[in-house]
Amino acid sequence: MAFYNIFSKKQTKEKPKIKIIIDNREKNSLVASELISLGLETEFKQLPVADYLVNNIAIERKTISDFKSSIINKRIIKQLQELKQYPKHLLILEGIQEEDIYEGTIHENAFRGFLLSVALEFQVPIIFTQNEKDTAKYLSVLAKKTEKQEIAIRASKIFLSKPERQQFIIEGFPNIGPITAKKLIKKFKTLKNIINAGEEELKEILGKRAEEFRELIE
Repeated sequence: MAFYNIFSKKQTKEKPKIKIIIDNREKNSLVASELISLGLETEFKQLPVADYLVNNIAIERKTISDFKSSIINKRIIKQLQELKQYPKHLLILEGIQEEDIYEGTIHENAFRGFLLSVALEFQVPIIFTQNEKDTAKYLSVLAKKTEKQEIAIRASKIFLSKPERQQFIIEGFPNIGPITAKKLIKKFKTLKNIINAGEEELKEILGKRAEEFRELIE
């Protein structure tokens, strides 16, 4: 007859630490050290898309100032498109208590409008955090809330077509939106022709902005 020792301590397996994949560009952020202090395992990798991967959820993290500059240079649009390669994704905007989100280089209504575009047109959820510590806490809760999955890093940068690349470059000039950029490309065909065009030729499309355009090129 078998006897069981009812006083023996039950052997329990240690739960494996939840691993969060962090892009190499985030090494200078305090978020990683905060995650480690919260008991999470971190691993730095060169991620083609997003700043953090938590159980196959892609997270793009931006400070308020970085977010504003990425709106001006239109970098955020491409980043949001790339982020959506993951079925689950979100955007973290950090520093809502450290900086007035409606002050700076962007008009407050333009800023509000772009936030609405992120949520409605790009359908990317937005989380506002106070600082790096608060961001780490959100990532920690997210890691514990979601089921353990294999981390997939198969996403890639979205490569633009030649006309799209031309348009992207032209839109980098001040006060030139997508419609004006397309008109310039249609008229002059190549970037070289646009750059070499005289002020009078440019005025047909740019009007008074032609002088500013030429000054920047020269």
